[in-house]
Amino acid sequence: MAITTKDLQHLFALIAADIAAQRDHLCELDGAIGDGDHGLAMDAGCEAAAKAVGALGPAQAAPAAVFNAAAKAFLNAVGASSGPLYATAFLRAGAAVKDRPELGDDDFLRAFAAMAQGIQERGKAEPGEKTMVDAWKPAAEAALGAWQPGTTFPQCFEMAERAARQGCEATRNMTAAKGRASRLGERAVGHIDPGAASAVIVIAAIAKFVQQHDG
Repeated sequence: MAITTKDLQHLFALIAADIAAQRDHLCELDGAIGDGDHGLAMDAGCEAAAKAVGALGPAQAAPAAVFNAAAKAFLNAVGASSGPLYATAFLRAGAAVKDRPELGDDDFLRAFAAMAQGIQERGKAEPGEKTMVDAWKPAAEAALGAWQPGTTFPQCFEMAERAARQGCEATRNMTAAKGRASRLGERAVGHIDPGAASAVIVIAAIAKFVQQHDG
């Protein structure tokens, strides 16, 4: 079933609502190893992206334009590190589906994988460094790995969400190699990375969207 601009507007609204619901929890996680504002930053970015995307007229905006509008709005709203990371993710997703009037399953999966790769390349991070990459990379790999005959599209994203949750949980036992938490050394061990936690919320919202769309 094709994913239209209107569907993507619904997706960004879904992501914004789910991030808003977890804003305070994300700030608590960040307070333990960072400066405590990750929930506020993600909430501001996702709300701005959803608003910008929602203002587009479905008739004149192709899916790539949706992702590009989200990227610009997120970056304008968030000065913290998550701003450039998610802006890059959305720009890469837009580039992956360029010229498509609507998205097939393959296109959407390609956009999802492009987001994960964009975040990893922009952040110059590898799995195991206690960042959102620990959730995004395994999620993209799980979705791509599952996409074969006999697996439904929603199942691919169920696996992506599961892999993201496992990756996020694994950050609890890591020392941080990037960002403010890296200054804490061993004291960061025992705390989940807030960026990985917010990535799980975004990925779970995408999985929910796919389930509703294909259900």
